[in-house]
Amino acid sequence: MEADNGDIRREEFVHLVDLSHDRVLIAWGAFWFRRDQSAARWNILDDSELRGVVGRQTSIGHDAEPFGDATVEVLDAGGMVVAEARTADRTWVWVDGLDPDTTYRYRIHVGGREWAPGSRWDWVPNASGGYDLGPGKAYDLQFRTFPAPGTATPLMRFVAMGDYGVGIKSDSECSRRQRRIAEVLEELVRHHDVRFVLSLGDNIYQGEQGQVDDESGGEDDDWYSSFFQPYRYVISRVPVFPAIGNHDTTDTEGSDDRAQMEDNFHVHERFGKQQDRASVGPGLFYRFGYGKDLELICMDTSQDSEDPEYHRFFQVPDHEQWLEDALAVADPGWRIPFSHHPLFCAGPEHGNDQEMIDALLPLFERGGVRLVLAGHEHNFQVSEVDGRTYVVSGAGGKLREEVPEGFDDAHTTAWAAQAHLLVVEIDGDEARLTPISGLLPDGSLHPMTALTKDNEVVRPPFVVRAP
Repeated sequence: MEADNGDIRREEFVHLVDLSHDRVLIAWGAFWFRRDQSAARWNILDDSELRGVVGRQTSIGHDAEPFGDATVEVLDAGGMVVAEARTADRTWVWVDGLDPDTTYRYRIHVGGREWAPGSRWDWVPNASGGYDLGPGKAYDLQFRTFPAPGTATPLMRFVAMGDYGVGIKSDSECSRRQRRIAEVLEELVRHHDVRFVLSLGDNIYQGEQGQVDDESGGEDDDWYSSFFQPYRYVISRVPVFPAIGNHDTTDTEGSDDRAQMEDNFHVHERFGKQQDRASVGPGLFYRFGYGKDLELICMDTSQDSEDPEYHRFFQVPDHEQWLEDALAVADPGWRIPFSHHPLFCAGPEHGNDQEMIDALLPLFERGGVRLVLAGHEHNFQVSEVDGRTYVVSGAGGKLREEVPEGFDDAHTTAWAAQAHLLVVEIDGDEARLTPISGLLPDGSLHPMTALTKDNEVVRPPFVVRAP
């Protein structure tokens, strides 16, 4: 961790924002901390404090001020530089000209020195109880490009994870849950060839125990605890594809944090310039492919507070037309829509979403959709409706332990009330879904069992096959 002066310290971060078969988007930033001598601990500087202390307004994200002239170099397996990009006025670059399905290493130099070298400092348990900044580990800066668009991919893995953004700053149970699942995700990325992560929404919560402070997520320092620190060594290697949840907007919160989310996920840079691939602002709809046989479609199911004529963003004509075009014909491979709100949900807090069923179900039928992913309800659920599988995975940090009551209405075949993430493995005409709830003492993955409505145990994986 770099020291700016005695009681102010800067910790540098790296973010692999986006990835395709031939290019990568790399970003960098830093968070500042002040030593609280009375409490003998470090406190993160609020964005409003940055200008007076370090002369900046932002820490990280698409619109952050530059830290100096920067170069990103991409290296092949032999250590040779095969591609690079430079910038003097941004904290991110696209690096082009890469080969498909190839593993690369990379490094960043800013102002003539390496960015984030050596062992980092993380938010870790301390000897006196609670958490504080302390020695962590070093970045392992590498990535693997996606296969070329026309290439068959007989086996691949990705992770879906919802409702995680509670923050890890305090020693609370919700913080511990997010930490445990973040450790699972890191293990999957490092050793199980997970290629990307889908966020199923609620990326940050307002004033929740465990968050940095009581702000709603509208500033960079809020995101340190909910995103950049818990997934630090994951987001330097694989991209996260975001969906927007009700806690990311004014649906539930007092303020709309969509702009900050768009900045930290570089939404307009990644999706806003591809009208055939996205419909952005306001609302977040986009699609991306992995090889020849897999396409993911993000749907914004939050409320449209700006247009009184439409209740939800998927009802707005431009977004509605984009979805109709995206699902115009059946895809012979895997086409997987994902969103925050689920169509079918047994509760205990939320039920079936009739607006989504009316608007989206006909599109799914026409588009040959077999699997749909969502969050929002803070548990795990699988529903089978007319040959289609709907999964709720909304317990990446939040958890609701009450037993649902709407099993029949939601056509629920399995459910569980445990914190988890969902591993999706696509293998030809079969998709295998495995919720993982933690790591065993030897570091191996701990798959999560589920229950039927009659309390019969169901063991993963949950298998979805072509009709």
